[in-house]
Amino acid sequence: MSSASSPAQRVLLLGATGTIGRATAQALRQRGHEVVALVRSSSLGAGIGAASSSAPQVPSANATAASSALSAASPQRPVHDALQAMGVTLREGNLSDPGSVARDGLCGERFDAIVSCLASRSGTPRDAWAVDHDAHQHALAAAVAGGVGRFVLLSAICVQKPSLGFQQAKLAFEASLMASPLAWSIVRPTAFFKSLSGQIARVQQGKPFLVFGDGRLTACKPIADEDLGDYLAGCLHDPARARRILPIGGPGPALTPLDQVQMLSELMGRPVPVRHVPVALMNTIAGVLGLAGRFSPRLAEKAELARIGRYYATESMLVWDPTAGRYDAQATPETGSRTLRDFYAEVLADRERVDLGEHAVFSQDSQR
Repeated sequence: MSSASSPAQRVLLLGATGTIGRATAQALRQRGHEVVALVRSSSLGAGIGAASSSAPQVPSANATAASSALSAASPQRPVHDALQAMGVTLREGNLSDPGSVARDGLCGERFDAIVSCLASRSGTPRDAWAVDHDAHQHALAAAVAGGVGRFVLLSAICVQKPSLGFQQAKLAFEASLMASPLAWSIVRPTAFFKSLSGQIARVQQGKPFLVFGDGRLTACKPIADEDLGDYLAGCLHDPARARRILPIGGPGPALTPLDQVQMLSELMGRPVPVRHVPVALMNTIAGVLGLAGRFSPRLAEKAELARIGRYYATESMLVWDPTAGRYDAQATPETGSRTLRDFYAEVLADRERVDLGEHAVFSQDSQR
């Protein structure tokens, strides 16, 4: 909550319609901040009363890609109703338009900060550069020109060892943000609960839980949406988080896929069968699609998705120690109170819904 030491601020929130964006909006409002969310023009229904622009738009090739990526899945009206019920003001705009954040979001008014939970949905290079880089560049330019003092960015811990297009796009914008005059915070979370829940339905049907290799190749400290949202909101008034890259995980020890199997077995009261998938299979698939992708843009995108799947099958989502050449669970900070086991219990009891949304491509079931 706001106090004399952390006065209420005026915040422009990007990516508010995603699950983490909504959690961040809630956390900001609980602290007493005034929140304005810039959402896609096509996603607002009649009667919302949001600002709109009639200015002509002449998108570049990158802007066209961004428009496609940002309009791929229009949020449902209940999401906007939920945001408004929190006291969030909705304004409509188009982040593929370089002028939209300034014109439709900031509107020449005073804002203390921009908080962005925006991310590309597919992770393919075209979408990643359009959204993770270009759309954020537009927002940064608007922030600098508009006198905004702080920019809080939700990034990803996987950029520590970049080998994929979306990681390069995120890093490129991170560099721009760090070079800016703003007081920035770059938050790099580990795995999300919903991205580790894509196999619950198949397990409930009696199907085996799929793991790569021996099931202990990777580990992470998953974090709840609400705990991450609270951490992002806290960046606005914690001077220790200013101009810092902030890796963050949830509470408790690092978990492997086999640890997830054990949790589900205990919660369901029966052994959950496991099927081990050779990592070599992912290598073969990525290699074949990579060769075919030289002749087909569609197959090139599939090849990139296969490479993303292989990355998540073989790399832990923990702090990377370049000196030791290994991931370090002890060095991965923890925050919050809700555990993955808590979330699994709620899902199995039908009190929580696994709506992967923008995390669907990261689920183990889809093998992104």
